[in-house]
Formats: sequence, structure tokens, C-alpha cells
Amino acid sequence: MRLKVKALFLVFLFCVMGAKAQDAGLRSSIIPAPAKVEKLEGEFVFNDQTGITADDMQAEPIARFFKAYVSDRSKPGSVQSKRNRIRFTSKGADGLPDEGYKLNITPEGIMITGKKAGLFYGMQSLIQLFPVQASDNVKLPCMNITDYPRFAYRGLMLDVSRHFFTVAQVKDLLDIMAHYKLNRFHWHLTDDQGWRIEIKSLPKLTQIGAFRVPRNGDFGAMEAPRPGEKATDGGFYTQEEIKDVVRYAAERNIQVMPEIDVPGHSMAAIAAYPHLSCTQDTSIKVNPGSSFAKWFPDGKYEMYTDNTLNPASEATYVFLDKVFTEVAALFPYEYIHIGGDECFKGFWEKDAGVQAFMKKMNIGSTHELQGYFITRLNKIILSKKKKLIGWDEILEGGLNEQVAIMNRFGEKGAVAQLKKGLNIVLAPGNNGLYFDYAQSRSDMEPINHGGFSPVWKAYGYNPEYGGLNDDDKKHIMGVSGCVWTEHIPSVSKLQYMVFPRMFALAETAWSQEYNKDYKVFAETALPKHLGKLDKSGYNYRVPTPFAYTDTTMTGKHFYFDLKVPMAGAKIYYTLNNRLPGDADHEYREPVSFDVPEGKKRVLKIIVISPSGRRSVVTSITLDNSI
Repeated sequence: MRLKVKALFLVFLFCVMGAKAQDAGLRSSIIPAPAKVEKLEGEFVFNDQTGITADDMQAEPIARFFKAYVSDRSKPGSVQSKRNRIRFTSKGADGLPDEGYKLNITPEGIMITGKKAGLFYGMQSLIQLFPVQASDNVKLPCMNITDYPRFAYRGLMLDVSRHFFTVAQVKDLLDIMAHYKLNRFHWHLTDDQGWRIEIKSLPKLTQIGAFRVPRNGDFGAMEAPRPGEKATDGGFYTQEEIKDVVRYAAERNIQVMPEIDVPGHSMAAIAAYPHLSCTQDTSIKVNPGSSFAKWFPDGKYEMYTDNTLNPASEATYVFLDKVFTEVAALFPYEYIHIGGDECFKGFWEKDAGVQAFMKKMNIGSTHELQGYFITRLNKIILSKKKKLIGWDEILEGGLNEQVAIMNRFGEKGAVAQLKKGLNIVLAPGNNGLYFDYAQSRSDMEPINHGGFSPVWKAYGYNPEYGGLNDDDKKHIMGVSGCVWTEHIPSVSKLQYMVFPRMFALAETAWSQEYNKDYKVFAETALPKHLGKLDKSGYNYRVPTPFAYTDTTMTGKHFYFDLKVPMAGAKIYYTLNNRLPGDADHEYREPVSFDVPEGKKRVLKIIVISPSGRRSVVTSITLDNSI
């Protein structure tokens, strides 16, 4: 990136968007940004005389939840003994939108008003106002907040097939989702690399399909299973564990949506039950991260190994009925995700039985055959009193069913889907919502799935595309981030890839578009929440002071006025093209550099958090040779 010197000051601020909503003085540190914040004079002091009460049955569990929080994380002292109280109530909440709440803080007391989820979210906003560091007397600024969500569906998808995460680790993610008012957990439970949910009527799905041979290395480039090699890497959730997670999520106002990915991405199921595929190849094993497909520049691909269910076999639909009978009984949420993406049809095209079936049923193409499959699967799911949702590709082949779509391709497809009257969830990777993509273009980022999804891109995404009318917009269920885990083998890596992008997702999903302001988000709210992560021992990507990590600037005189991205962090730099560390120049105040005519200098900068976590290095070439 090459910039003129006159643009220097605008570019090298921490933000990348100008203010267009509430000014920083009216924005609290709450994420996602509330709809309306009115600052008042004074402060509420939480002390040993503070009472926590609930006015009714709806409010009682929220009050208990809050009491547990303050007992674990705050230190009310006896320095001042004025009695005050924090009150939770559903009285007066009838006029609030769904999930909305009011939070009123005065010196005499705090009152949170809402119903069910609204009370819970009001409590979460109150918790966010507590300081990062516990103290003897917690002081909260007085204010009135009126808040409600922009979208009903505010989701995060976790792929546990490529890498398995334990119940405890999933619950930890649910806790953080709830804290930031995300309310849909999309659980990607099956794929080529593992079947993670117990189906009692089909025990081989977990006996065989949940385990693969152990491998280390880059996903997609690892060695295929050797003959006779034992599959010991993996795991699955028992039905009791599934119920436990669903119950835990519900207590935090999160609905859990399972995904059983069919008809493609089914290698783990086929390894357990080979008769489900056209080839019926008994040598197929659960994929350990080895290559089984060739991808072409035009986006097309060819599978070497059959990972697709046979849509012409009745045995396939018997299998699916058994699976979805048990899945539907475990998950109260109204939707079941069936995947439907990247279904390779080459084995269908070569199979005589499939071709005969297509001729008999007057099906003109394998795309139409996938439409036939989805239609039959939709009937199975409807028979379980559930609704079908799938990725964009389920519409290929002229599917004429009233199903919901999870859109991963963005504006063009989304607008067409909405114009058809289909309910959709927006999760486009190119708009910053694929959290397995790189967070910058720096080669210091950990291995990722490619793409470019910086935090500001997820923040700036607006799912209400131009050209949509009010009726079209009613079909936007909401937005979701996606965490595909091919390159995420650990909780530490998961946290690094999720934070701080999940904060941006939360604001995109909840906050009103007119009320979003990246500059204020980045400079007021984000530093506090990164500080909480840092203090709690979570991993996360430490922000750089600049929007881009590699930049060239031309001129003679260069001036830098930087903002430290979080309290207690330090900025270090070098001017000789060497990687900076904590033994180099510390940035303490604005600096300027003069570069001799005909010369270049390379400025490199790193941010180090209070706990020692380091940002990627930013490199700026200061060029006076032109």
C-alpha cells in the first residue's frame, strides 16, 4: 500500500472509519453498543451494604446469576456503608422489544428492567461496566440505557469435526457468547474428519466415524491412513453430554443449532457404513487431514475419494431418518442445519445405478438430483417437527422448497434469496465473518485458511444490502460468524482466531447500524475488553496501531501520533528494518523522522500487552527516493 505524506495523520490512527454516530463521550464501554445511552451525574458505589433483589419469578434466576458473579469477581468493602441496591424486575417491560432491556444507574440504586432474555442481557451490560481490576469499592458511572437487538439471530458456528473440543471447552465459549449477547450456537458436528454426535441406532458412527489416525502437520497435506493403522485421534459427545450442553446454553439464552452435513462432507459416515455411498468402498477411512480433492482456479474441484451419500438408494433415506429422529429429540431449536455445500457429483455421474434412477425419475442433471435429495430430506426433517436450513448450494438444481438459507457467498446470492422470500442467515466469509481467515496480511499471522478478515471488516459489514425493500429485510434472520477448524487444533488457537473479531460480530449483529462507530469501538470499548481477556489468561490477537501491517509512505518528514490499543500495553519500534522487541525504542509520545533525499527507512512496530502477548509486526517503508 503506497500513501502520500499528507494522508499520514488520517491513516495512522488506530481506527479506519470516521465517527458517524454517538460521540465517544456518550458511548459506554459496553459491547455491543446499546441503542441509547444517556450519561447522568454521579456514580453508584457497590459496597458491603449493597442489596441484590428480584421483584418476580422471571427476575430471580438473573439475580442469582449476578450474585454469583459479584461474589467471585468483586471485593465489596466497608469504606462507606450507605445502603443501596441492585434491582431486577420485569415490571414495566411490556413496551420493550424482544430481548430489550432498560438499565438505570443512579447513586441510590441500579434497576434492570426486561423480560426473560432482556433481563439477562441487561445484567450482562451491567457486568461489563465493572472495572477490569477488582477493588474494595466498585464505582459505576450513572446513566440510563435503553437497548434492544437489531437482529434476532446472532450466531457463532464452531466446527468440531476437523478438531474436537470438549464439553468444558464448548461451555466456556458459550459463556463468552452470552456475555456479548450472541444467542445462536451453530454446532458443526459431522464432516469428513469426524462424526461427533452419538446416534444410538447407528453405533458405528461414533465407534468408527469419530476417530481417525493421529497426524501432525498442515491440514490438507498430511499422510493418508496406512493399512492397518489404528485410529486413536478424536472423540464424540454422548447424548447425555449433548443434553447437558443444550441445557447450559438455554440458561444463557442461547439456542443450539446442530449441523449434520449431507450429502457431501460425509466421509466419516461412509467409513462407518460404506453402503451409503455409490462406490461402497470399504477401504475408505475417516480423513486425518490428508488431501482427497483437487481444486482448480475456476473454483471447481474433483474428489479422489467418495465422500458423498448415494441419493438414489433408499438405504440412504432410512439412514437419514434414523439420524434426524435422534438429533431432533436432542435439540429444542426449531432449525436443523443439513450442510449441503460442496457436494461432488462425479461419482454420481459415473454410477450406473444412479444414472438409471435419474432416467426413471426424469431428473435431468446431477444438480437436479441434489435438489431431489434435499426435497426428500426436507420431508424427513418436517416430519420431526423441525425446519431445514442449509448452505447456499442447496438451492442448486431448482429446489422449490420453503427452506432457510445460511448464506456464505455474500451480496449477490443473498439479494436473490431474499427476493424469493427465503429466510436467511448472513455468514459471508468475504465480509469478515469467517474467523478461520487471516486477521491481517502479515506473514507473522499463524497458519490459517487464507482469505482476509480483519476485525474492522467484520465490524463494517452491513447485511441490509442496498436495493432491498422493507419486505425483503424482514427475511434477514441475522448474522453469524464461522469458525472452521482445519487449522485450529487447540483452545489457545481458537481464542486467538475468535478474539477480537467476535466483539465486532456482536456489534454487527446487535447494534443499530446508525449507532455503530468503529473509531469509538476501537478506542473506547475494545481496549477494556481486551484488558479483561489479558487479565483472565485468554489468548487473543493483540491489535496493531494501524489498520494495515505493510505500508509504504513517500516524503521527507514523517510524524506519528499513535494510540496504545489497550491499557498497560507498550509500543516498541526500530528504524533499521530489524524486528522490534521490548529492548528497542519504546514509544511514549508522538515522534517524527526525517529521511534524507534519495533514501528509504523501514519503521517496524510491535505492541506488547501487559501479560506479554505480542502483536504481529507492522512494517512501514518511509520513502524519500521518488
